[in-house]
Amino acid sequence: MLEISISDNGIGIPENKHDEIFDTFKQVDSSIARSYGGTGLGLAIVKKFVEMHGGEIWVESEVGKGSTFTFSIPMNSENTSF
Repeated sequence: MLEISISDNGIGIPENKHDEIFDTFKQVDSSIARSYGGTGLGLAIVKKFVEMHGGEIWVESEVGKGSTFTFSIPMNSENTSF
């Protein structure tokens, strides 16, 4: 398996939203007065690509401290071009 992690020191994601953020058009803050833009498509697209390659994606996060997104994909000749 190839495993890649990307971390930030942003606002973080509450634990009860960890699964939901990978759904199409879902955002942590969906209120009209939200501070951050976006359509809620980015993570859903990434999840679809990762799963198409036989992998999985997950997040570890703490509100106020940031998030780490990790995905893994199999390293075999059928699922990779490198």
